[in-house]
Amino acid sequence: MQKRRFTALIAGLFASAALGLSMPATAQQYKDEYNLSTVLGDAFPWGWGAQRWADLVAEKTEGRIKIKVYPGTSLVSGDQTKEFTALRQGIIDMAVGSTINWSPQVKELNLFALPFLMPDHKAIDALTQGRVGAKMFEILAARDVVPLAWGENGFREVSNSKKPIRTPEDVKGMKVRVVGSPLFLATFNALGANPTQMSWADAQPAMATGAVDGQENPLAVFNAAKLHTVGQKHLTLWGYVADPLIFVVNKKVWNSWTEADRRLVAEAAQQAATEEIARARAGISAGDESLLKEIEANGVSVVRLSDAERDAFRQATAGVYKEWAGRVGGDLVKQAEEDIAKR
Repeated sequence: MQKRRFTALIAGLFASAALGLSMPATAQQYKDEYNLSTVLGDAFPWGWGAQRWADLVAEKTEGRIKIKVYPGTSLVSGDQTKEFTALRQGIIDMAVGSTINWSPQVKELNLFALPFLMPDHKAIDALTQGRVGAKMFEILAARDVVPLAWGENGFREVSNSKKPIRTPEDVKGMKVRVVGSPLFLATFNALGANPTQMSWADAQPAMATGAVDGQENPLAVFNAAKLHTVGQKHLTLWGYVADPLIFVVNKKVWNSWTEADRRLVAEAAQQAATEEIARARAGISAGDESLLKEIEANGVSVVRLSDAERDAFRQATAGVYKEWAGRVGGDLVKQAEEDIAKR
């Protein structure tokens, strides 16, 4: 059912995009090379997925569409929150972007950052592959981009250089690096922390010098970035938010391609996204904790919260959830809660 719904959505996007064409696309309209923006490089599942998409597109189109991946959001000087605007403006042709980074421009994407909304991977899938995901794609399609597939950065866990975190009290006064989203500031302020917004490029030096005590990121990012080498010795698995990724193309670029090539690019995005999600979840799920064991082997103390301990954090951030649910849209949040409950 979910796959049929997603296929129908993609078909609708093809139809919508076709309306924007004044004449059939021809090979002469193609660029020699298209740029693709992403935050992380190919050492991370996120960046790997972007490169995989680029490679699959080149293969499927027999070289008609060539893509170069630009990690570190270098096309916008590393400012992750400007990526979506640059994508709409045509400065960026394609992207594998984070719902978090794009949420300042698309308020509905804040849904995924509501604290403790999604308890597990099945909950993420219930949203991205169901009614909510389809609605998000409709919203994005009205903003000069063509969304093609959902990827995943993963559940964001909290680490620090000071002490184990088991209760909201443990976070009070702690300097924590967060992404450039007002919702993340609100969540950590509610916990009594001292959140500091900075780009990922600036985060690691800040941890190394002690300018910040901690950070929150998926385990795959924690491990690949070797955060244990910059003092992050205490890691708590609280899964307070997850970070879906979206594979998108600028609408004008999309409309410049033939219908056949658009279908090939979409197929490539869906394949790359499926493979990327598998990488993002590898080693951190039931029956396979190899990634967690690798992190612990690097001298990191891992705290696994009980349901009661996790609930204490949920209660401490309940006010933030309620306020931001109103900003996201009550009907959309209700739909998300219903779909998660049915999972």
